Amino acid sequence: MSTVAKAISLLELLGSGAPESALADIAKAAGFDKATVRRLLVSLIAQGLVEQDETTRFYRLGAGLTRLALMREAQFPFLRMAVPVVEALAAETGETVHLSEYSKRGLISVHVVESAKANRVSVPLGAVLPMHATASGIVFLAFTEERIRQRILAGPMPAFTTFTIGDADTLADHVAAARARGHSIGAQGFEEGVMSVAAPILGADGHALGAIAVAAPRVRTQKGDIERLGVSVIAAGREIGERLFGRLPGQKRA
Repeated sequence: MSTVAKAISLLELLGSGAPESALADIAKAAGFDKATVRRLLVSLIAQGLVEQDETTRFYRLGAGLTRLALMREAQFPFLRMAVPVVEALAAETGETVHLSEYSKRGLISVHVVESAKANRVSVPLGAVLPMHATASGIVFLAFTEERIRQRILAGPMPAFTTFTIGDADTLADHVAAARARGHSIGAQGFEEGVMSVAAPILGADGHALGAIAVAAPRVRTQKGDIERLGVSVIAAGREIGERLFGRLPGQKRA
């Protein structure tokens, strides 16, 4: 693992657990020796990406990450354009709505509006959504470049539940169906008891750059609900794309 990769892994560890962590705990979770972790943390502190509490000596994410996020959002205002649409869809459906964006690390959850209902689905920010096991991943595959789709179809496809898709042929069938419908349906593939419906967010080249999804407990999701949610997520995905790039050639409104 390169030095940069190790440093990034430390940032991810600090962002996924408690707000602050001790050096020993970070080293244990990362699987690196303490000297290596300390050296990396010192470099990250110098760049403002990590901070250390002067009293407890615990480490936490630094404000420099916010600066980088703001710079990225200024150049490509994905969240600024998408968040109002996500919030509107959550208000319309009463269920959890989450937005994901593709990067080299995979499909990442970047914004979540949870349902106000007691029985609701929770999606962690920053979670990597498995392509073969989530509605977001399947619809992304339906509208992504062929090279990315073939890489995922080649596996591996780890099982998360007894309902997780585990072979290339079945996944290809689900991807083709999502492409034909314009939205995908996730039936407990990642978490038992959860149903989800997702639609792509298309870039200027017509390929998916992310997805928007509605996730709800299976016990209150009927066939008619799935069809209704499908129409809603398609409209929401299209609106986000139009906010970012304008209407794509040949694209029609639902």
